[in-house]
Amino acid sequence: MIGDFGAVDATALAAMLARGDVSVDEALDAALAAVAARNPALNAVVLVQEDVARRSISQGVPDGPFRGVPFLIKDLGCEAVEFPSHSGSRLFANSRYARNSAIFDRIRATGVVTFGRTTSPEGGIGAATEAAVYGGPTRNPWHLDHTPGGSSGGAGAAVAAGIVAMAHGSDGGGSVRIPASNCALFGFKPTRARLPDGPYAGEGWAGMAIDGFLTRSVRDTATMLDACAGPDLGAPYAAPPLLAGHAAAIRRPPGRLRIALCDTTLTGAPIDPEVRAAVLATASLLESLGHAVEPARPGADVAMMMRAWTDIVAIGTALTIRSGLKGRALTSDLVEGVGRGAAAHAETLHPTRYLAAVNDIHAFGRQMAAFFHDGPDILLTATLAEPPARIGRFNHATEDYLGYRIGPDGIFAYSPFCAAFNASGQPAASLPLGWSRDGLPIGIHLAAAFGDDERLIALCAEIESAKPWVAHRAPMAARP
Repeated sequence: MIGDFGAVDATALAAMLARGDVSVDEALDAALAAVAARNPALNAVVLVQEDVARRSISQGVPDGPFRGVPFLIKDLGCEAVEFPSHSGSRLFANSRYARNSAIFDRIRATGVVTFGRTTSPEGGIGAATEAAVYGGPTRNPWHLDHTPGGSSGGAGAAVAAGIVAMAHGSDGGGSVRIPASNCALFGFKPTRARLPDGPYAGEGWAGMAIDGFLTRSVRDTATMLDACAGPDLGAPYAAPPLLAGHAAAIRRPPGRLRIALCDTTLTGAPIDPEVRAAVLATASLLESLGHAVEPARPGADVAMMMRAWTDIVAIGTALTIRSGLKGRALTSDLVEGVGRGAAAHAETLHPTRYLAAVNDIHAFGRQMAAFFHDGPDILLTATLAEPPARIGRFNHATEDYLGYRIGPDGIFAYSPFCAAFNASGQPAASLPLGWSRDGLPIGIHLAAAFGDDERLIALCAEIESAKPWVAHRAPMAARP
């Protein structure tokens, strides 16, 4: 039955493999069968490399914590010699790499069996995954008319559909946490520079982007983070050192914490009533666990931060497009509308704007640090201001890049929380704790002070123990 392995997390599946209850080849067979059965409706898994996976099994899978667990990497970043990539774009279709990225080598050392990639929006700059290079949108297993989010939308859809127990993602403005929210999964963005960027990137989006994972349990994320943490050779900076590691942190209570409750956006604007209700229910749960919950929100300059984020991403997108064009004209058959609009916006900026924008996000980081230093241990908000958007709402057809990102109906209005913590570099997580009346997942967002990853993930584990979510499965995932 395809669904047998979809009912457990990666840690449990690894234990089954270690006991010999199932073979590594059988686990891969089940994942491939799930792709065949479910991916036509989802369009989440691409560039399948079964031969590479079989060869890795025959040559001996590394004896790591996830030995033999089938795995998928995002089709953006995570460069690997044996896994070509489209990077979500027709401009970069079928790109190949001369060496592995540091993050891929660390993931591989855990013993996972990688067999393909998952879809992403072009440039990774969307909250939905509908890139033209994949021939259609990626859909949410909970409701096919809705998006699984972005930019790690394919990863979220694949895990929620039970194709794999966990998958690689990355997060430059919420790109792990948004799919986690939309797909009823756990998504954790570590402190800036906790994971390696090299050698293909010196830093992603001025240090705002970082790799991560979409998982069904906190323990899977904790183990993966421990396996992958630390700078790569020549990294320009590193995160504060961990005390004992994420896996050790989740084995002990987080202590009594001070929780700041924000049931609006960070600027005080209202959010969807169903989402607000989920935030308030989580506040009550935290109080029942012994934590002190008080209303509060940061006084940081969110508007300044978001404009700086938007300009940095436009400049990064323009740089990427220019490198791929190699002197060719920027045409609609190569780059979608939002990418063209981002490149055009970048051309309007003064050459000094990039450094000014970087200074802005660092000023914002200091403002956020002051809020946590003087007040709470944790900030509680929603992950998104509303339930998962419908397919098509955030496609890349428009060339109005500023409107798409920060207009009144743009992505920032839909996702007003996540990017703040990419800019500040703080750790943040989305937990699957709420549901709309229509049965759509609602994520709850928790953030901690810079470098305080272990306290945050310990709280996430405590919440998971008090209100388990692993049994919640999309109907598609429960079918054989």
